[in-house]
Amino acid sequence: MEEQELAARCKRGDRAAYKELYERYAGRLMGISLRYVADRDTAEDLLHDGFLKIFNSFDKFTWRGEGSLKAWMERVMANTALQHLRKNDVMNQWIALDDVPATYDEPEPEAVDTIPREVLMQFIRELPTGYRTVLNLYVFEGKSHKEIASLLGINEKSSASQLTRAKAALAHKVRAWIKKNA
Repeated sequence: MEEQELAARCKRGDRAAYKELYERYAGRLMGISLRYVADRDTAEDLLHDGFLKIFNSFDKFTWRGEGSLKAWMERVMANTALQHLRKNDVMNQWIALDDVPATYDEPEPEAVDTIPREVLMQFIRELPTGYRTVLNLYVFEGKSHKEIASLLGINEKSSASQLTRAKAALAHKVRAWIKKNA
């Protein structure tokens, strides 16, 4: 079934279409959930919460061409994860700034390309929540530091600092993995 037809059937409340939607997109949306929360059980809870929001708000979805359903669902999932993080006040649980350097040397792109995607995603999941959240919003969601600051209730400079420290921590993990596995 094409995306447009699937969206139209979901909008009408077709349970078979809901099932297909879940089966088609659950893996992708679980990946988004895992980018924001490191705990798999919490990520699964967020996945289900996100799908409930999707199913209950199809009246707000507007078809804008191929890929618009997927993009809308991804935004709903990211917002569900952010809502969870704000609700649990995890954004105020930063680690000490002395624990991660403010500058870093990026590994060679060719070397990074040798690391399996699952390993890189695990490195992201291992980041402290604040670092991981800012990194996700900036890199994967394309948000500016101003937008991130507004979403998370932090200062723009804090957003930029957290991103730099997230990148430094990732660079350290990547270099260690390359050294061990090269």
